[in-house]
Amino acid sequence: MGGAVCDDRAVSDASPSRPRPPSVERVLGPVRASLPGADPSALAALVRAVVDGERERLACGGQARAAEELAAETVGRVRAFTDPVAEGGPVPPRVINATGVVLHTNLGRAPWPAAAIEAASVAAAGYGYLELEEVTGRRGARFRAAEEHLVALTGAEAALVVTNAAAALLLAVGLAGRRGAVVVSRGELVEIGGGVRIPEVVARAGARLVEVGTTNRTRAADFEAPLAEGRARLVLRVHPSNFALTGFAESADLVEVAGIAHRHGALVVDDLGSGALLDTAAFGLAHEPTPSERLAAGADVVVFSGDKLVGGPQAGLIVGRAELIARLRRDPLARAMRPDKAILAGVAATLGLYRAGRAATDVPVWRAIARTSDELRARAALVAEAVGQRAEVVALDSAVGGGSLPGQVLASAGLALRLAWPHRVAAALRRGPDRVLARIEGDALVCDLRTVEPEDDAALARRLAGVALAAPR
Repeated sequence: MGGAVCDDRAVSDASPSRPRPPSVERVLGPVRASLPGADPSALAALVRAVVDGERERLACGGQARAAEELAAETVGRVRAFTDPVAEGGPVPPRVINATGVVLHTNLGRAPWPAAAIEAASVAAAGYGYLELEEVTGRRGARFRAAEEHLVALTGAEAALVVTNAAAALLLAVGLAGRRGAVVVSRGELVEIGGGVRIPEVVARAGARLVEVGTTNRTRAADFEAPLAEGRARLVLRVHPSNFALTGFAESADLVEVAGIAHRHGALVVDDLGSGALLDTAAFGLAHEPTPSERLAAGADVVVFSGDKLVGGPQAGLIVGRAELIARLRRDPLARAMRPDKAILAGVAATLGLYRAGRAATDVPVWRAIARTSDELRARAALVAEAVGQRAEVVALDSAVGGGSLPGQVLASAGLALRLAWPHRVAAALRRGPDRVLARIEGDALVCDLRTVEPEDDAALARRLAGVALAAPR
């Protein structure tokens, strides 16, 4: 219960003879009987918390409950601690994403491929040779299957996997050295999410920022002076993956920038953000630069995310020249950024799908992107039929989301319910056993089927039918 909240007058005016909660010992007895084998001290602590909550509730004028009822509440709490589908359990509540945003940051971005889920589960369930040589029995290199896949997929000399893309960027900027300088175009001094800004990342890495160009126009020649004068030894390129600059705008060509940097002995680090490993243009979207293209254009190190367009677990993926990756691996900060065995296994399995040529069909992000509007319209018609007359099949636009491909949309389809109070209905859909996150457009509640798995269509139809019947006409 977490403690009752009532106004102070209700507490002060309460009768001295108000009911008291059962004692801890009376509640603890049936709890222990229901949970044999559980640590008695842990159960006693939970019972005390439940009894304290009951005492506050009674002080606010609540009806007294028997010891058996409080025991049942305690047992329910204990079971919820480890039940993945329980309310308040260890897993965020599952939701049917009907927003049409494929990489929805508030919903955990990319759903993992089945292969990644299985690999992570197997790795987590027991011991494994994470850092041990099978032949010699001695400590060896950390499990590097994911890194080997990255080398094969990008053409890089070496690769490194860390906890997330921000960690990868921070580590890579550290190549400038303590009190070294990093050159960044003013048009790329962006905020990358969560309030983290590129100047702050550079400062946190212990480096100094050298700005070149202007907000809307930066040319390769702008990088010449600070590099030629030895004022900086690293160029940071930041892909503006979460916004688009249009109009009187120009960005420096990476090939030219890399040529200037290398001529003066400087490095180029390219932060790709989402980091597509498939050609987005093949799915009707603008072409998104790939890590292999950026390396071929002259970047020494490329960093990108594992849980955006790659479509796997959250991770920071770093590829590039072997000696630079080796330096990053030796950085003391790298140890603080190491993913655990389950994440490494999940990343390796996800990347393995790309090498096997199965990413478009087996990685949920690409499966959602690949759905055609005709396919979605046919599914929407079936769901609308199940919902009833208040559901209308509509054409929609889906976004990739997650800071990927800003301004790009995919033609989609779904359902619209025109209701008197769509916001209230949307709030009701967010609760319950089959939670649904929809969007509001005008006076309509809209569900975009691009981000709904076909096996969830029936559950979506049931929820929409229920709220349609309950909503006023």
